[in-house]
Amino acid sequence: MKPAANYLDISLARQELSLIESGVIKRVFPVSTAKNGAGQRKGSFCTPLGWHCIRAKIGAAAPLAAVFVGRRPTGEIYSPDLAAQHPQRDWILTRILWLSGLEPGKNRYGAVDSGSRYIYIHGSPDHLIDGVPDSHGCVRMHNADVTALFELVSPGCRVYIHE
Repeated sequence: MKPAANYLDISLARQELSLIESGVIKRVFPVSTAKNGAGQRKGSFCTPLGWHCIRAKIGAAAPLAAVFVGRRPTGEIYSPDLAAQHPQRDWILTRILWLSGLEPGKNRYGAVDSGSRYIYIHGSPDHLIDGVPDSHGCVRMHNADVTALFELVSPGCRVYIHE
């Protein structure tokens, strides 16, 4: 698939998300991708490779560090105390950019479908974004960064994830 004029480029090797406009890198953000590495299959807890698009933007009016479960705000705001109360939670904070695969058989349809795997670009406790892959498959970002990115992209924006 050919790159669009404007797209997001996510490098697993560099743990970076770049905003590309007309072939020029406009912004670069640190991210954390899957602890299990790259992979397409449902249940793998891996970050899927290939071309995706932003299927939906969720949380436009949410405050910084708002907690989401099932793509809905819980009314909680992340804090160390809340984290201590829920040590096993996979924290999805601030904003969600829900991805949908564009490559049938690779990241779309069946057991490899990124949308039905609920693969997101989302906010995370900021201390977890340290250059180390540690997510359950999603692309985690600092809360201020995902808020800025959320304002710069639209549904349908292409996203290329690669090693």
